[in-house]
Amino acid sequence: MNKVIFAGALSAFVMASQTAMAADAKGQVLVLLSSETQMALQGNAVYPTGYYLNEFGVPAKALVDAGYEIVLVTPKGNHPVADQRSLEPQYFDNSDQQMAKIASFVASLPDIDNPLSLDEVLANGLAEYEGLFIPGGHAPLIDLANNPKVGEVLRHFNANSKPTAAICHGPIALLSAQADPQAYLEKIKQGKSASANDWIYEGYRMTIFSDPEEAVFEQSLEGEKLLYYPADAMNKAGGEMAFAGEWQSNVVVDRELITGQNPFSDKALAEALIKMLDKQFAE
Repeated sequence: MNKVIFAGALSAFVMASQTAMAADAKGQVLVLLSSETQMALQGNAVYPTGYYLNEFGVPAKALVDAGYEIVLVTPKGNHPVADQRSLEPQYFDNSDQQMAKIASFVASLPDIDNPLSLDEVLANGLAEYEGLFIPGGHAPLIDLANNPKVGEVLRHFNANSKPTAAICHGPIALLSAQADPQAYLEKIKQGKSASANDWIYEGYRMTIFSDPEEAVFEQSLEGEKLLYYPADAMNKAGGEMAFAGEWQSNVVVDRELITGQNPFSDKALAEALIKMLDKQFAE
């Protein structure tokens, strides 16, 4: 990435972003990111991971521009990191300038280095948040898919019909909203027969990074294999999966749930989330 472009963009956008977030907001949107940076693969291999820059930054900036304040949370309350593979212009309309703009926006977020932990969020209560957004990258497969505390957060937004949006691998977090997400995911990893127990999203239409897209990604691992494919795990849990062609933007809306299939769904997902939030705000 061009460091000169980054430096110029940072000075141009940091103050504007902070001013926008400091203004009177329509409400707060909770943004749930993974705490993890290393994903286990089959065998003893690991893969460096994190959030995808565009999947986090593009919807987050759209939310701020639309008048919402975003509040970051990770399971451990630690600084989330970007997956280095996401620092590619192809995810930003092939524009280095757009990539630098989003990177500068993310760097300017007041709580990017010190997000809340899940324990803090749950202790403080969730009533103040108007919606929930879960970016992708492979990291959510590690600590968001099998986390009972994530399940508590999801159940709040589901029970109160408040928007929940997740993109690419982010929807895997939805699996935490069942009776025993850890046992379910362990069976999935072992290739055993598995069924979700009391999953609040059973029967919802949704999407996630598709099997064909995951197969393409897996080919880049030099012979290593993922522990499981997320689309398969969601389907076996009872999700009504809906996919577009590989690398095509695809957003599925069912009740309060908004899911995007892949990195190229970032703008459409942001639009759907803001539309639902604005409707809620107007009521």
